[in-house]
Amino acid sequence: MIRILIADDHDLLRDGLEQALGAVPDIQVLGTASSGSDLLERLAELSPDVIMVDVDMPGMSGLEALGSMRGGPPAIVVTMHESMKVRKQAIDSGAVGFLSKSTPLPRLAAAMRAAAAGESFIDGEYDLSPHMDAVLDPGAAALTARERELLSLLATGVSSTDELADKLFISQKTVKNHLASIYDKLAVSDRAQAAVEAIRLGL
Repeated sequence: MIRILIADDHDLLRDGLEQALGAVPDIQVLGTASSGSDLLERLAELSPDVIMVDVDMPGMSGLEALGSMRGGPPAIVVTMHESMKVRKQAIDSGAVGFLSKSTPLPRLAAAMRAAAAGESFIDGEYDLSPHMDAVLDPGAAALTARERELLSLLATGVSSTDELADKLFISQKTVKNHLASIYDKLAVSDRAQAAVEAIRLGL
């Protein structure tokens, strides 16, 4: 799971990014900031793996904030300013990535994975294709096809053992065995938590 912090002064864009990226199975949005100084405060409270920063923000700019946090988590500058001057300023401030605000969500998520993996992609033409697929936690990746099927039913509201058994054409004992395995792999303790995880994983 890649934990990110988003800094942007536009409420609509910031909230949209939080919802969109938060729905990606291997990304968790820890929080948001609306200015450079707010970013530094939130960074002290949280421990993100990657930060996404806008350039123009009130008070302290995003680049000024980055320049003052040497040694912090990898930062991706996402801006509507795509000039070479701004790109160079982003590099000088310590950013590892530089993307346009028109970047599609799948590429933006790939950029988060690349940054978390220690890659740098200031060049706008950088090949992010190796990072396009979500990287699930080992437990989620270990789910069997039957366990995924059961999880998808939980996510749609089917939760009773007998109903799950009927829909999957298996015994209630087998349902309970699958649930025990799911709880262990996803580190959850009940069906409600498993259903939440199923929705987060896109099942």
